[in-house]
Amino acid sequence: MSYQTNRRSFLIAGGVTALASTRVLGANDTLRIGVIGAGGRMRSLLDCAERVGPCQFVAVSDVYKPHRDAVLDRSKGLATTHLDYREVLDKDVDAVIIASPDHWHVRMAVDALAAGKDVYLEKPVTHTIEEGATLTHAVRSSKQILQCGLQQRSWTHFRNAVDLIQAGSLGRVLQVRTYWWQNYQRAFQREAKPVEIADLDWKLWLGGAPDQEFNEEKFYHWRWFWNFGGGAMTDLFTHWIDVVHWAMKSDQPKDAYMLGDKYFFEQWDCPDTVQAALRYPGFDVVYEGMMASSIDDGGLEFRGTEATLKIDRGSMSVYREGVGGKDNPVMTEHSFRDGTVSHMQNFFECVKNRKEPNAPVEAGVAAARAGHIANLAYRRDGQVTWPLKSS
Repeated sequence: MSYQTNRRSFLIAGGVTALASTRVLGANDTLRIGVIGAGGRMRSLLDCAERVGPCQFVAVSDVYKPHRDAVLDRSKGLATTHLDYREVLDKDVDAVIIASPDHWHVRMAVDALAAGKDVYLEKPVTHTIEEGATLTHAVRSSKQILQCGLQQRSWTHFRNAVDLIQAGSLGRVLQVRTYWWQNYQRAFQREAKPVEIADLDWKLWLGGAPDQEFNEEKFYHWRWFWNFGGGAMTDLFTHWIDVVHWAMKSDQPKDAYMLGDKYFFEQWDCPDTVQAALRYPGFDVVYEGMMASSIDDGGLEFRGTEATLKIDRGSMSVYREGVGGKDNPVMTEHSFRDGTVSHMQNFFECVKNRKEPNAPVEAGVAAARAGHIANLAYRRDGQVTWPLKSS
């Protein structure tokens, strides 16, 4: 069976029969969940799902046996286990959660939608710019719910920050600074056990990516190789630029500039040290980060003519021009709950009430597209104008 991907296979949804679930869900009904891609991120998502509940993990697919076994254990032996994700779609499940490597996202989501399943799709929802139209068409031509994994949209203090910005409390916002520093040196020290090759279907893991020999670095850190991910700009920046799009009501950059270097992790395709700038109509967005230092973690600063709002996943603060200075915010709000829990709760509610989720497909596509455009600038000598001009 071929797992090569092309546009036509997306549009015909891989031959999966488009039969919507006929089960009518009530407020207290247990959701039957299919798990697709059961690595580290999925473990966190399933933790959130169990906190929201009630739900049951009915089936799991992953190309690596220890990942499948972990979900089987979590389900107390009730889940069926599969190599091929399409077998999960054949099960009686209400929804699927997809947390595979990026290059599988659109194909799996389109097949799930065509099979009548609601979908929670991890970000970035696309691996290429072109996939955005395919995914949007699949969602909007179906009756299914798709929640993009942009959990800030359900995080209370982020929602309050957006309300403040859109109400004009900062004056005119002319620049947004975003940043995210992580330390993969320390992550390597905590890395998972060496891969048991006999338990891994590497060819299936590759899917539509170019054929290549197994590489443990690519298996564990696939986000940093172009065949499977897009580095910091699609893994990290995607979260922050979505907040910018949401708050500023503008999601199409006009120009993108990016400097990137592989100063530390030379084995990667993607740069480990990045400075980027995107120009939108009336304001600029800048991003900086590196992957060998994590003291400041990640966050955003909306700089307006009357005030500046600084926000991260722990809190937000507003600083008024001429009042108090940079060390004395005029207001501060702290977060006391992981927004992913609220985001999963919103997804479960939408599965039951059929309302639009907090992070619809258009938001996910736009956030991923911004990262793709920045990466395009990096690979085109540091600059690109969008949309691309025909040659």
